[in-house]
Amino acid sequence: MAIEGRLSRWDDSRGFGFIAPEGGGDEVFVHIGAFPAGRRPTVGERLRFAVETAADGRRRAVRVRRRSAGLFGGMRERSALLPIPLFAALFAGLALAGRVPGRWALLYLVASAICFALYAIDKSAAVAGRRRTPERTLHFWALVGGWPGALLAQHALRHKSVKAGFRAVFRVTVAVNLAALFWLASSAGQRWLHGLPLAL
Repeated sequence: MAIEGRLSRWDDSRGFGFIAPEGGGDEVFVHIGAFPAGRRPTVGERLRFAVETAADGRRRAVRVRRRSAGLFGGMRERSALLPIPLFAALFAGLALAGRVPGRWALLYLVASAICFALYAIDKSAAVAGRRRTPERTLHFWALVGGWPGALLAQHALRHKSVKAGFRAVFRVTVAVNLAALFWLASSAGQRWLHGLPLAL
């Protein structure tokens, strides 16, 4: 059952806070992972959420939604995934033009699936207190073509979507991957792919 309330306390450095239900009662613990990806939570904002009991018996908020965001907020979250269809269209165009092998799409699909799975495993480990997946492993798979799956996981799983340092490195891996693709689609890249010496 959905409950409405306001964020009464928030520790941004630690990524958690408390929600005061509008109908009264005890405050409910909430972790950053329960929020949809996007802007950081702010004290006083109106929320809609469900409550579940954790293994330690403590009640916590899950499936948190911002009541004031409405349709625009949903559209904003979806727009964060826009790079994926844009990239798919770009890659299809390059493949149809013969600038990159179409079979490379399989590489992106497999690397993305692996990346999504690693994010899911890491989030599960974080919740259960088990050994985490090293961030360098997540970045490696993003770099070799799995960044669309990583981006999807960040938003679908609400994991690794707000840590500034991690996201900065993630953006670099995406930029390097795209730069490498554009280079391989260039004349110099084409000659390299075909094993020919580069022209000066």
